[in-house]
Amino acid sequence: MEFLLIAVIVLFVLEYTKRIDSKKFISDIQPYFSFLMEDDYKFLLSIRYGGDEDLDVNYLFNKRVTQGILTIVCLVFVFLLSNFSFINVLISFILGFLVFKMPYIKLNNYYKANLEKINQMLPYYLKGLEILIQHYTVPVALRKSVDTAPDVFKPGLRRLCEKIEAGDSSVEPYMDFAREYPVRDSMRMMRLLYRLGLGSQENKQEQLIMFAKNVSTLQNKAREQKYQERLDRMEKKTMSMLMTTGGGILLLLLASMMQMMNL
Repeated sequence: MEFLLIAVIVLFVLEYTKRIDSKKFISDIQPYFSFLMEDDYKFLLSIRYGGDEDLDVNYLFNKRVTQGILTIVCLVFVFLLSNFSFINVLISFILGFLVFKMPYIKLNNYYKANLEKINQMLPYYLKGLEILIQHYTVPVALRKSVDTAPDVFKPGLRRLCEKIEAGDSSVEPYMDFAREYPVRDSMRMMRLLYRLGLGSQENKQEQLIMFAKNVSTLQNKAREQKYQERLDRMEKKTMSMLMTTGGGILLLLLASMMQMMNL
């Protein structure tokens, strides 16, 4: 026990005097923990922080790893001083993993709470893109659409344009965008957009009409969903008012009955 306390003090002194760098240590071991990064972590961060290009995903992930490791180390140390056992070590690792997961859970909850709002962004962006495609080729229209696109889509759109401009004529840049932003119908619409870019000038009008129909369908879904949300909110408010009014009337009746019984 004394040896453990000395070791902790030595580590603290070395860290305080900058003889060892815990941040560099965490950065060095980060590749060993990279498999823990969730597939949609980058997407959820872009949703939460509005597609900020200065957002350092690796830094935020390393921070999560650091918090998890520190939680495990601190709990193990506490149990060493009190009641050290295999169960307590297991509890330390479970709690450390929960601390590591907590920021991701918060991001996921934020996404679910704003899911419909995020899903509604795509059809309205595609409507603007459809107008641009009537005058330009798909790659040029995509590049011109970046400035007016919702903030959350801008980084992904820039990467999509860069891949296309670098000579990648496959469907992969479009699918990468759809995978990065897994909102409703993104895969289907990106495939349609890719086919529209491949079509000859003679078939462009026909394909554009098909694309426009799909965009209109998405917009109608978004409007219906928005309308349904309003109805649900009104229904909840109405039910709340009825319950409040009914509760008040019931209390008045009970009070009247009690008064009559007393008389």
